[in-house]
Amino acid sequence: MSADAASINLTHHFLIAMPGLQDPSFARSVVYLCEHSSRGALGLMINKPSDIRLKQLFEKVELPLQRADLVETPVFQGGPVATERGFVLHEAVFTGDDRPEDSVYASTMTIPGGLEMTTSKDVLEALSSGAGPRKVFISLGYASWGEGQLESEIAENSWLTVGADQAVIFDTPVEQRYDKALSLLGLQAWMLSSEAGHA
Repeated sequence: MSADAASINLTHHFLIAMPGLQDPSFARSVVYLCEHSSRGALGLMINKPSDIRLKQLFEKVELPLQRADLVETPVFQGGPVATERGFVLHEAVFTGDDRPEDSVYASTMTIPGGLEMTTSKDVLEALSSGAGPRKVFISLGYASWGEGQLESEIAENSWLTVGADQAVIFDTPVEQRYDKALSLLGLQAWMLSSEAGHA
């Protein structure tokens, strides 16, 4: 197998923005990649909260929210594409006997690594009744890259990549997610130069 960039698969990885990344949408962002193939990539920024809380989102879609643990959770800015659409990243749903169920929710993408990303309202309906996945991350919008685009940005030193850790998405305070993702590489923000290194 050739080691060219086209053969890399960064599904279930974090993209960590380098200081030199000029796009204001992505500055200091951590993107969780839900899908990456030769056709392109799709991900959700996990550290850019909006000023909307889940309670307000549920009111907007006319659902009660019976999950006290989620009421004050922020809705995130997942990326600059389809910013009016909701995306729910959640742990894979299991039955009582720990067998994975097939497509518990409609419009669900199963991601290797034990996560699913759902765009249908039925997951919100489950949460509204007090059920649904225990760990959830909800964003409006997503980030996407066309064929070869992400690989080019990585080659230009715009992003660092590291295997994703669910704890960063679900258990780490928002303001610590960038540093926590960097720590998976053994790095700290001060170690990063905004200049791309060219020998």
